[in-house]
Amino acid sequence: MTASMHSPSKDRLRAWLKILKTARTIEKELRERFRAELDSTLPRFDVMAALDRSDGGLKMNELSTELRVSRGNVTGLVDRLVDAGLVERHAVEGDRRASLIALTDLGRSTFADHARIHEGWVDELLTGLPADEVADLTRLLDRAVNKDLPQ
Repeated sequence: MTASMHSPSKDRLRAWLKILKTARTIEKELRERFRAELDSTLPRFDVMAALDRSDGGLKMNELSTELRVSRGNVTGLVDRLVDAGLVERHAVEGDRRASLIALTDLGRSTFADHARIHEGWVDELLTGLPADEVADLTRLLDRAVNKDLPQ
């Protein structure tokens, strides 16, 4: 094989494409399972997960930043979650235009159930990887995006 056909740069590109393909394949399966088995969506789960990680809720702009999506996308998701009784809006003192979004008790229990199921699905989808290889993969992926980590 010539140097132009096999180089670290090309290998890294192939690795990136493999990571992307794998992530998309897993995400597609998770989206389908959320729809079919939980009558929900992965974006709704992501909103509830972000709210579950926060203490006291998040403002809409914080939620859109956390999820890396537009505020418009978040607004529609939050509206549907409010209608389902899973989240609620609270006024932000001193800012009439802002509202704090937080999980309701029903939202917390629903998220806990969905998170447990989601973890099982991911475990099932990655069951072909032995635990030590998962640890190695995680370490390698961390190093790929954080140059300060030890080699």
